[in-house]
Amino acid sequence: MTRISVRGVAVASATAVTAVGAVVGVASGSEAKSNQPVDVAGATLLADIPSASQAQTVSDDIGRQATAQQQSADEAAKRAAAEAARLKAAADAQAKADAEKAAADAAAKAKAAADAQQAAANRAKARSQLAVTTDSAPAAASYSPGSVQALAAGIIGNDTQFQCFSNIVKRESGWDYTARNPSGAYGLVQALPGSKMASAGADWQTNPATQIKWGLGYMNDRYGSPCGAWSFWQAHSWY
Repeated sequence: MTRISVRGVAVASATAVTAVGAVVGVASGSEAKSNQPVDVAGATLLADIPSASQAQTVSDDIGRQATAQQQSADEAAKRAAAEAARLKAAADAQAKADAEKAAADAAAKAKAAADAQQAAANRAKARSQLAVTTDSAPAAASYSPGSVQALAAGIIGNDTQFQCFSNIVKRESGWDYTARNPSGAYGLVQALPGSKMASAGADWQTNPATQIKWGLGYMNDRYGSPCGAWSFWQAHSWY
């Protein structure tokens, strides 16, 4: 029983006892002036006084209500705390995802920039090497286009394959073994860069036979034969 409920019951009991005493005193002939009537209607009747068991029941009810209210408040607090924790976890997860995406984007941009820089450096290096190998080429011996064609026919051997080889060379260089292209291509077959032909001989800049050997090997390796290369050239205008 709480302090408030006990006090309430005590006050009610004291009031009731006082009222009963007054009534009993009048009934027993105690001294009382006839001109001072007793206010029986305003007095608390004995029947209105709660018994001990009733008072205990009231107190228990009040206690249960207080307990229920406290439990309800505790549950509400728990739900609020759980919701706050859920919202924080969601916010933390989103922040982490955003940070990871930003890091991935930055890494991709950095890689793209590095790749572009490397590609530019490679192009600059290729241009530098080409300038050294072509601009400083020694003077070539004099070979007429007819003599270069005859040389090619002798190296290739097969008339059909020679004709396909010739079709390409005519369009690439006009049988000029010193032909240079602004792109860096050089020679009869316009190797790009011309220094590739060094694999067939160190005199690739001045010797058409070296260029023919390299060009024939390139066509055989890449297209199976000069005629295979010619078929590709007809479809694409390059080989």
